[in-house]
Amino acid sequence: MKKPSEPSVSVDDLIGLGGQSARKSYYPALQRKIEELENERNRYKWLFENALHGIFQASMDGLIERANPTLARICAVDDGVLTDGQVTLSCLLEGGEEEFAKIRVRLASEGQLFLYQTRLKRSGGGLIHVSMHMLLRPDEHETIIEGFVADITERVRMQNQMQAINEALEQRVSERTYELLQLNDRLREEVAERHAAEQQMALAKEAAENANRSKDKYLAAASHDLLQPLNAARLLVSALREREIGDYEGDLVERVHRALSGAEHLLSDLLDISKLDQNAVQPDMQSFPLSHLLRNMEAEFQSLAHEAGLAFRIRAPNLAVRSDLRLLSRILRNLIGNAIRYTENGTVLLSMRRRGDQVLIEVWDTGPGIPNEQREEIFLEFRQLKKRGPKKGGVGLGLAIVDRIARVLGYHIQLDSIEGKGSRFGLLVPLADGGDVVKRFEPVPHQSDALKGERILVVDNEPEILVSMRALLEGWGCRVSTVESLDEALEARLERPAMILADYHLDNDATGIDAVQKLRKYFNHPVPAAILTADRSGETRRLFREKGLAVLNKPLKPGKLRALMNHLLEQ
Repeated sequence: MKKPSEPSVSVDDLIGLGGQSARKSYYPALQRKIEELENERNRYKWLFENALHGIFQASMDGLIERANPTLARICAVDDGVLTDGQVTLSCLLEGGEEEFAKIRVRLASEGQLFLYQTRLKRSGGGLIHVSMHMLLRPDEHETIIEGFVADITERVRMQNQMQAINEALEQRVSERTYELLQLNDRLREEVAERHAAEQQMALAKEAAENANRSKDKYLAAASHDLLQPLNAARLLVSALREREIGDYEGDLVERVHRALSGAEHLLSDLLDISKLDQNAVQPDMQSFPLSHLLRNMEAEFQSLAHEAGLAFRIRAPNLAVRSDLRLLSRILRNLIGNAIRYTENGTVLLSMRRRGDQVLIEVWDTGPGIPNEQREEIFLEFRQLKKRGPKKGGVGLGLAIVDRIARVLGYHIQLDSIEGKGSRFGLLVPLADGGDVVKRFEPVPHQSDALKGERILVVDNEPEILVSMRALLEGWGCRVSTVESLDEALEARLERPAMILADYHLDNDATGIDAVQKLRKYFNHPVPAAILTADRSGETRRLFREKGLAVLNKPLKPGKLRALMNHLLEQ
């Protein structure tokens, strides 16, 4: 009990408002706090009522106690309907009580539920896609469910539309694939029919031209598989031609040799025409000595001219040009091949002369000449001059290819001819910078035994090619080892070879470049190497040049192979 003498202390005294002066002192601060709280409450109320997403509070049994106008608009009801104490979450959810029960279990277990996608029922029927974030929040007397609802109907509609578009595209791809398969089947049939109708090709020219337009892509894709067996057959026949056999058998071998040569030229010409017509040939301009070009022409045509009873001569100064070595070689190869094919006797001459900042390259022959009225016609496809003698051969694509390649390189083909005397084809090629400071070209005398005793390693995944290469190289006196893969070569523990000849496309996505590099590392020596391939694309040729590797295209010409091997061993 308080003693009478003790002063009286009130609650106001305890909080500092015991006197009138104290109340006056603290009143403005309290008033500011109350105003701040009121402003904050209004701000949150405004955010709640104007939020882009629907917001609600519900009891654990699902009864909605508070909801903002956005949720009402999503559900297409009046603002007060959701909070009249009659609406539950199970009423809004498409899955009803069963879906709400699962939601409540997950909330009880995890405390929150993010990015929950479902569909809500709308007043008057219909469903709307939503994404919901829900969490449990303890309140003063009970735990409540707070939720945020985003309308994703448009997003779902777009997703469904994109899915429908993708399905339609997949259907179109499937249909197109089926059409292409059918087209490939038809192309295979056309190729087979074309082989059977070679003797009637002149009469069936119109049909062949129509078929030619549809075969381009197939020939380009199948070139490797077509050239591989042809290469094996050519090598085997070349090996037989260099062996001593009876006259009758020798005549048969020569006939097979001529037939395979014709097939090779036809296939190569068709592939070239196909690529040129598709504008798939892009020049790879570089500077190089003419000796590189001349050495290839000498190796390829010296023996061919000798077999035809002709002289093949080369006259050229020490110059370098800027051009595409492969395409320029193709032009000269076709011109020289035509000259040898159509010349009965005499000489075929390849000459090169400087003309200012250009080099004039010419191919002369002593053949029957070309009539004036046919000088434009000879550059068309499947055109051949009449009455050109028994060695004609071919199907009339060589000069058409020359004309197309010349246009790709920006050259003009010159033609002069006198009937009964011969013809001259010429073209001007730009001189390279400093192109007159190179080693002079000198013909290399043929050395029949230069390869004798040399150890050669051949890597190719085609057994028939390995058999053919062994027969040919052993006929030249080489000691030959053949393997189908790099692993086989390493397991065999071979002695270090004098040279590696590797196919470019090996099994299991391996390449001849990989094989050469790893074998050089294995032998710890920069063994001379060359890549043998049916791949004629510009990309692979640039790759070979970057790696410093020589390359020969299949089907191989034994003369070119032999010249290349001699050249590599001399370095």
